[in-house]
Amino acid sequence: MSKRKNLLAIIGSATSASANLKLVEEIARMTANDFEITIYTHLKTLPHFDPELSVNNPPEEIIAFRNAVHQADGLIVSTPEYIFSIPSGLKNAIEWCIATTVFANKPTALITASANGQKAHEELQLIMKTAMAKFSEETSLLIQGIKGKINEEGKLKDEDVIIKVKKLIEAFSVML
Repeated sequence: MSKRKNLLAIIGSATSASANLKLVEEIARMTANDFEITIYTHLKTLPHFDPELSVNNPPEEIIAFRNAVHQADGLIVSTPEYIFSIPSGLKNAIEWCIATTVFANKPTALITASANGQKAHEELQLIMKTAMAKFSEETSLLIQGIKGKINEEGKLKDEDVIIKVKKLIEAFSVML
């Protein structure tokens, strides 16, 4: 029997009850036998990116975040779209990691779940490609109209989305 993989799920939303958090919690339930998923919801507590501190003197919170990314077997990044872009907190966290290699070849699933999300999804893929994360079309998923696809208990209620999430998990599992 193989060991469960440790995944770090980074939630791009700054909202405590976000649809992206509910989505990742549902993925954690669906994959509990295969993955140990740690959900990172602290992006808004990270200091603003400072290139002068990034290499030689990063803040403790940044060191901890980088270590969490580094130690994970794989990543799930799940984000909404804010003003046709990824949220500033998510971009800030990624910027703190660019001077390192923590994302390089790291198996990654990219999910954009928002009202529309198209522009943010394109941007997320471009940024993570620049960070050298390892993802594919099969491990990238855009879910439009997410709020209408999750019920009050946080469970996915849209069959088409459930099928797409299962396909993403399957492709991601192969990558790990």
